[in-house]
Amino acid sequence: MFTFVYTGWEGTANNSRMFLDAIGRQENGFPHPNEGYYYVVDSGYINMPGFVTPYRGERYHLRDYEEPERAPRGSKELFNYRYSSLRNVIERRFGVLKAHLVVLGNMPNYKLHRNHLVPIACCALHNFIRSQGRGDRIFREYENEDMLIEGK
Repeated sequence: MFTFVYTGWEGTANNSRMFLDAIGRQENGFPHPNEGYYYVVDSGYINMPGFVTPYRGERYHLRDYEEPERAPRGSKELFNYRYSSLRNVIERRFGVLKAHLVVLGNMPNYKLHRNHLVPIACCALHNFIRSQGRGDRIFREYENEDMLIEGK
């Protein structure tokens, strides 16, 4: 389920800038994690209270660990492996969203003041389908943990 959707930025905007704006402005209502809990953010961000990134300079992608002889070595690689496994779950959720709502892959040119509403509506529809569509084929397909989807 999507719990926070932040839209309205141009496609070329820097992700870090959008992220800091989303979490930094009280009026956005960003649901900060409770103490002792963390959100997983990718390596383009910095570690800060409530947000955790992978270790830099260590293997990171799930594909790096596919063969048994390439198992994680050391605590940092093990962390990155588990981190990457969790990131893959998150990326599969975006895959489900895009598979259900193909409009996201080919956005029509709506007026600028309306364009940002489409992803919000799609996430709301996704959450409704998730809560009501227990036998949904696309959700079942993307539940497969062997499906590797690398984020951008």
